Amino acid sequence: MRTCEEPRPPNGQSPIALAAGQSEYGFAEKVVEGMFIVVNSITIKIHSKAFHASFELWQLQGYSVNPNWQQSDLRLTRITDPQRGEVLTFKELTWQTLRIEADATDNGDQDPVTTPLRLITNQGRIQISLKRRTKDCNVVASKLMFLLDDLLWVLTDSQLKAMMKYAESLSEAMEKSAQQRKSLAPESVQVTPPAPSAQQSWAQPFGASPSSIGQYFDKHDMKESSYHLLISRLDLHICDDSHAREAGALKHGVLGGAIQLTFRRMAFDYYPFHRAGDACKHWVRYSEAMETRGQWAKKLVSEFQSKIEKL
Repeated sequence: MRTCEEPRPPNGQSPIALAAGQSEYGFAEKVVEGMFIVVNSITIKIHSKAFHASFELWQLQGYSVNPNWQQSDLRLTRITDPQRGEVLTFKELTWQTLRIEADATDNGDQDPVTTPLRLITNQGRIQISLKRRTKDCNVVASKLMFLLDDLLWVLTDSQLKAMMKYAESLSEAMEKSAQQRKSLAPESVQVTPPAPSAQQSWAQPFGASPSSIGQYFDKHDMKESSYHLLISRLDLHICDDSHAREAGALKHGVLGGAIQLTFRRMAFDYYPFHRAGDACKHWVRYSEAMETRGQWAKKLVSEFQSKIEKL
């Protein structure tokens, strides 16, 4: 993989649907979604203007799950609402070991001496929820949850500085990509429901009525796209890279130091398309304390709109 200076245009229609000679969510999509994938090892290499990185995964498995993240009948791993013309699908990826390594590229923009950044984790999983339109298979909203167990990470101060440079080099490309996604974000429009077919009835829970299907869809619906990271326990050790300054440290009588940080149930939630002043009750970790924030945001938005109207 290689980072782009300018974001690429959207992929358009699903290649599965096009290869099957169809334009809407149908049998070919369901067959591919029902596959159980097992890969012994996979290596992903990423090249950027400032650094290159590699991701190595062992014992990767990918499969469909029901809305409760349990393996079950494939017909229960999707929820189709003909009235909305939308379908929800749920996937899970698991692995035994993940190894991440990043190092600076050989160019003049980087320091001559850099320390590769390494991270090795044990088993983890990714839970993916997708909401798509049945008429063209385009993704309307998505939810991605990255779940890790106990994680031990040892960082030197030079690695920490290198990590900051890597993040800075990606910030511009990520900002451009975010602007593209926001400009192409779907508006709340009425979707013309497709004509009912045998394929759609096959995707519904057994004995479900249209009203119960709508309620079941609302229960697991993604109101907006979001990305989440949850780490059960993180032990972070930041150490002084004393071997590179050994001569200077001995000269001044200074010894290297270290700091240890322990985080329990650390979570990050990111909602890239959330508009200021909109309700937050559908957020994963919503609490009553956010009501104050909502009132404050609405006040700022109304003040901003009044200023724009005057101009």
